[in-house]
Amino acid sequence: MHLARNSSLTLTAVCLAALMFGLEISSVPIILPVLEVQLRSSFQDMQWIMNAYTIACTSVLMATGTLADRYGRRKVFALTVLAFGVTSLLCGLVTDTTALIVARFVQGMAGGAMFICSIAILSHQFPAGRERARAFAVWGVVAGIGLGFGPVIGSTIVAVSSWHWVFVVHAPLALLCLGMIWAGVAESRDAQAQHQPLDLGGILTLSMAVLGLTFLITQGQSLGWGSPAAIGLLVVTALSLAGFIIAERTHAHPMFDFSVFRIRDFTGAILGCVGMNFSYWPFMIYLPLYFTAGLGMDVTSAGLALLPYTVPFLLMPPVAQWLLLRYDARIVIPGGLFLIGLGFFLMKLGSHFTEQGSWPVLPGALLAGIGLGLTTTPATSMTTSAVPAHRAGMASGMDVSARLITLAINIAGMGLVLVAGLTAALRTSLGLSLDAAQLRDLAERLAGGNTATAVQAVAAVADAERASMIIQSALTQGFGWVMLYGGVAAWITAALSWAVFRGVDTVPSTESA
Repeated sequence: MHLARNSSLTLTAVCLAALMFGLEISSVPIILPVLEVQLRSSFQDMQWIMNAYTIACTSVLMATGTLADRYGRRKVFALTVLAFGVTSLLCGLVTDTTALIVARFVQGMAGGAMFICSIAILSHQFPAGRERARAFAVWGVVAGIGLGFGPVIGSTIVAVSSWHWVFVVHAPLALLCLGMIWAGVAESRDAQAQHQPLDLGGILTLSMAVLGLTFLITQGQSLGWGSPAAIGLLVVTALSLAGFIIAERTHAHPMFDFSVFRIRDFTGAILGCVGMNFSYWPFMIYLPLYFTAGLGMDVTSAGLALLPYTVPFLLMPPVAQWLLLRYDARIVIPGGLFLIGLGFFLMKLGSHFTEQGSWPVLPGALLAGIGLGLTTTPATSMTTSAVPAHRAGMASGMDVSARLITLAINIAGMGLVLVAGLTAALRTSLGLSLDAAQLRDLAERLAGGNTATAVQAVAAVADAERASMIIQSALTQGFGWVMLYGGVAAWITAALSWAVFRGVDTVPSTESA
């Protein structure tokens, strides 16, 4: 009975951490238009408000997995939950954009560490069988509540109070989670990790590579793609990536063990994680902007319109686990990615009927959400179950690293595609009325949701009656490009995952595993 009680408390604590992590991801995008106005942020500022969090997550994942294996998963989990509560409070107290970006970076370090510990604890507490499937299904449902209702919660908080409380709300939740950890989570560690040196070289080089690539994608146009600064940044990024590969291959106990990629279940699942973060998750940042800027909806209405996109994540994990047990990962994970891609193509088709409001894009949004729900929980479960149990922390670190690295890159990448689509549409409509720098500035204003000043700028060089039509056409094309990008990326990774799952394992040696 005591063991069952501890298992229940463990599951509850892990689920509460997942709830906070999910809320932090999905409630912030909906308030970006508010932050733009109240903090006078630019489009690039808004990208960094999101990317500071995701990049910071990646900087601590590998270290956290090893530290948890070495010093105790329960102890490290408690410390990360406490840090997440404190840094969330810090985010709610800032008063300018720069301070918020810095606070978000610190919060991301705490959030990434908390998330990786929670998955490692869940995998250790429920190692196999139906109990494992049930635990991951419950975890997926609770995470889905945070992710699914985050936009509504965020927009509601802004409507009745202020944006600060979107962050501050995590402080009391963190205290509640701490109480559950101390009351019910059993300590566990990897005895083999006690004397293993920390892979500082891998941590630093990977963080520099991700930060450099994200900065290059975000700032490359303003720097000038052929400028010495951009070329130098590209060289530093490439050298950092090469240094990371060398560090992991030469370290006695690497936290990013490349040998596990020879296990097809692990690699196929990682491709599923990558596919979601080339499509569904980065679009979470831009879909609220589409509803507010492209369709003229207020923040509260946009939050409600996001429900078909996010709520299926809440409903589908139990179905995904049932399918995984009944059929096979080679069907469930690629099939989920295929549905995500199909949903994106349907959203692109629906975006051509903006006069009907948000309704034409909602079927595609719903289908993409269903595809995500079918993909994410099986992928998470399989990445940890495919490797030896004592390396659960390492596998979790690789899993979440792959997710957040690709998320950070694709938040910037989708922004680049959006601005490029807007610029192309404006150039077609306005011709030589504006030079390249003016067109890009106008496109970035639109990408950030600042349609009022964009209409005024277009009206100054074109027929005033046509200005709104030109802006609307540009928004349709720009977001259409992003939807196409997400759909193609999801289908490519679905095909790659399918091919890997159909391959043959080359099992790594016990020493490397």
